Amino acid sequence: MMKFQACSNTISNLFFSVCVFFLPTMVIGGCTCDIEEAKKSDSSEVLHYKIGSIASVLVAGALGVSLPLLSKRIPTLDPKNDIFFMVKAFAAGVILATGFVHILPEAFESLTSPCLKANPWGKFPFTGFVAMLSSIGTLMVDSFATGFYHRQHFNPSKQVPADEELGDEHAGHIHVHTHATHGHAHGSAVPSEGSVTSELIRQRIISQVLEIGIVVHSVIIGISLGTAGSIDTIKPLLVALSFHQFFEGMGLGGCISQAEFESKSTAIMATFFSLTTPIGIAIGMGVSSVYKENSPTALTVEGIFNSASAGILIYMALVDLLAADFMNPRLQKNLKLLLGANISLLLGAGCMSLLAKWA
Repeated sequence: MMKFQACSNTISNLFFSVCVFFLPTMVIGGCTCDIEEAKKSDSSEVLHYKIGSIASVLVAGALGVSLPLLSKRIPTLDPKNDIFFMVKAFAAGVILATGFVHILPEAFESLTSPCLKANPWGKFPFTGFVAMLSSIGTLMVDSFATGFYHRQHFNPSKQVPADEELGDEHAGHIHVHTHATHGHAHGSAVPSEGSVTSELIRQRIISQVLEIGIVVHSVIIGISLGTAGSIDTIKPLLVALSFHQFFEGMGLGGCISQAEFESKSTAIMATFFSLTTPIGIAIGMGVSSVYKENSPTALTVEGIFNSASAGILIYMALVDLLAADFMNPRLQKNLKLLLGANISLLLGAGCMSLLAKWA
């Protein structure tokens, strides 16, 4: 498991470096499309609002991602409790709405802008194409990563010594089966730990991939607020992004909680999520003097990144979060719990969709 955590941390650090150092240089460009700019406000007052927005978004994100992690101290929020199904359904609805209602429309708007050349941007639906590719890519990463760690941790050859200790006469009567979704033992009253470990590996992969998808969008929306030059634009963005980070944090926190990472890894992931949007705001503040949101380079980079992020989040919400829980026999056999999960899903998607009115 140490190899898995080391690999996960390396991927996160590499991705973070790309977002911080590469993205700003890509979005700086000259304005080639004449669009009337919003009314500028006093620079010192705008600076105060932006600094305040960093603190507000940081607190909202940290609070959202931390609440599900308190499940160890709050029995009601324990993953084994029925209430957790409804909490997770709400969070999945938030993530699904983020992909469909927030990110994908922004990507369409960027990649179909009149500021871009008709060839090739106007002749092919790049937004849907990139979103599709990112969904397929997420599926492949999900599948290959799960298969790799199953082969590493559940190699049959590693179980041979345990059978030898029991003697050759019992070797044909005691054996353990481990699969991606279940495990069982024959001829022994000792429960198999293979299925538990397998599920933990699965949840850890899900939480890592989900965080990458969320982080991409978080940096971009942070840059959008950081480059805003009008208080009338910053105020609604500030409120909307605070709620946005809170709800997204709940979704990610629920996945991290189920993955049962060590305390250090959990803290790193929660901190990483909490800091991405504030860092994006700071980057936006730093490049605001040369950043042109309607330049072809900025529109192209934002559109492609948003499309990829939307594909990742939509896949994760539907396949890894909702399908896995809603097809769970425990949920199928309990009508009240099933209805509660469906209502919770609609509430989560509805609340996040409502925020699209402001951001």
